Amino acid sequence: MLKLNIVDQETIKDANKKKILNLLYKKRELTKQDIAKETGISIPTVTNNINELIEEGIVEEAGVAVSTGGRKPVVVRFLPHSRYSFGVDFSLESVRVILTDLDSEIKYDVSFETDGFKDVHKIIMHIHSIIENAMSELSIPKEKILGIGFSLPGTVNEEEMVLEIAPNLGVKNIDFKQFSDILHFPLYIENEANAAAYAELTLGIAKQMRNLVYVSITHGIGAGIVIQDHLYKGKNKRAGEFGHMTVVAGGKQCKCGKNGCWELYASDRALLADYNHRTKHKITCLKDFLVLLQNHDILAQQVWDSYLDYLAIGIQNIILVLDPHYVIIGGEISQFEDMLLEPLKEKIFIKNSFYGRDDIKILLSKLKEDSSILGASLLPLQKLFFLNEKII
Repeated sequence: MLKLNIVDQETIKDANKKKILNLLYKKRELTKQDIAKETGISIPTVTNNINELIEEGIVEEAGVAVSTGGRKPVVVRFLPHSRYSFGVDFSLESVRVILTDLDSEIKYDVSFETDGFKDVHKIIMHIHSIIENAMSELSIPKEKILGIGFSLPGTVNEEEMVLEIAPNLGVKNIDFKQFSDILHFPLYIENEANAAAYAELTLGIAKQMRNLVYVSITHGIGAGIVIQDHLYKGKNKRAGEFGHMTVVAGGKQCKCGKNGCWELYASDRALLADYNHRTKHKITCLKDFLVLLQNHDILAQQVWDSYLDYLAIGIQNIILVLDPHYVIIGGEISQFEDMLLEPLKEKIFIKNSFYGRDDIKILLSKLKEDSSILGASLLPLQKLFFLNEKII
């Protein structure tokens, strides 16, 4: 019984501290009296927790507020530069590493190309070198780093720290626990679409939204599903693999083993491959294709219209299956803005018996191509703030 009481007391103390810090994170500056009022925590408990946070260097006293009588209350200020975290994003041909502060402002940003992902150990060593350089250049001591979050394009078991399968990378069963001794910081891993959805929930357009699907369009397609403000991952943590739902029966062969998968027709690579298949003037990136569209290139417009047809089919299926309040489109394709959103809506909201324009909103990510890597850098912050930590 005594042990249980001790555990309960520690749990309550930890929850109170996180509640106070989470409030200061959002409001920036408050008096202890304001904190007690908004959290329902007693002033002595608030004072004790604030003293601990001051000692840890996460908050500071910042003068006094106007008094309505009696002693002037002390203002407590949140310090976003008191802690940092690294975010790492794996894509087909490159790895990106960023350092962010507690406001998720990017302070350091480096990318490097890879020649495949067979030698993951070599890639981790390169990431280690970048992390050491970042800390040295910015004069950030090790104790101010909360950890490293990885955004990975595949099925992830974040509890076991295993990337189970990433068809587009050609790897499976990568145990990230083995890299702890190399990187020297707590490690966290997450599916890239889930990481992006988490970033949207915390930082982006989805702050006030409850039920949504974030569609991440990159070399492949993934989705992060949010139900009642929490990520839904499913029994085997494979929920959201909409990129591998069949949209063309007997269609193109996918690396996952199936045929006709959505990502073979509506991903970045599908768009570029379709254009390059129809012309001798090859392009290698979406920015080149965007320039063609802006210049009213006829072939680019035809390819774009076909691409939007397939993108709309997948989103229609998502709407019918999940009936979300919002679908958010992210990835580099979200930079296409008006050329994407309105034409896509026209194709999604065709006449049907189940949904209309008033039933669901189609939005573009405000975080653009930074969504997944910012989500990765947020992962180490969960233990400090417990931001949207519930997963179902």
